[in-house]
Amino acid sequence: MKGKVKFFDTGKNFGFIAGEDGKEYFVHQTGLKEGVTIKEEDAVVFDVEQGERGPKAVNVALEGAVEEAPAEEESSEEAPEEEASEEETEEQEE
Repeated sequence: MKGKVKFFDTGKNFGFIAGEDGKEYFVHQTGLKEGVTIKEEDAVVFDVEQGERGPKAVNVALEGAVEEAPAEEESSEEAPEEEASEEETEEQEE
């Protein structure tokens, strides 16, 4: 489901998400996917589970975030190193 973060208290590690269905969902820090941080007004996607006090958001991720972004970031970080090593090789050849 898609939604928007209404508020998230980083000190208390919880907040609420307004779902596209018009309902509010409790979200705890433990319901965020690994490496995800959220703040008020962030567009998110999430699954819904029944908690002790009602529905809660789990598997929360930023909308549009790519699951494999870290792998892509690593490869983009490697590219400048490769370019630098090629430049160094050219300089050494001269």
